Amino acid sequence: MPFVRIDALGTDPARLAALGEAVQDALQETLGVPPEDRFQVLTGHDGVTSTLRHGDYLGIPKDDSIVFVAVTLRAGRGAGRKRAVHRRIAELVHERTGTEPRNVVITLTENGDADWSFGYGRTQYAPAGEGPAGAPS
Repeated sequence: MPFVRIDALGTDPARLAALGEAVQDALQETLGVPPEDRFQVLTGHDGVTSTLRHGDYLGIPKDDSIVFVAVTLRAGRGAGRKRAVHRRIAELVHERTGTEPRNVVITLTENGDADWSFGYGRTQYAPAGEGPAGAPS
């Protein structure tokens, strides 16, 4: 955990890899995510058979170098840490791919312990018989 989805126009494997590395490094630096804790889906859209749509919401201009980063993670980080991860992702994406920070759209979605299975159909963070997910021990 966390689980990351990155969508970008263009299907250049090097750009997609750089985006994935930038996001992983930002998560490690700001949230203390271990390096081996990497679950990412990287998708390049060709603009013909699949594409991305965007507007200039909140007066922030976007163009076709837009990148959508969706991070699903367990609940519990405060607003300060979330601001730090937003900022660091935008910085590293810009540094490594040249994508302007204005074109980096990030969403963080939190959930609970019982929402995760990392294999074998087991709920590793909330095993059966251990009370409700997220309840104090």
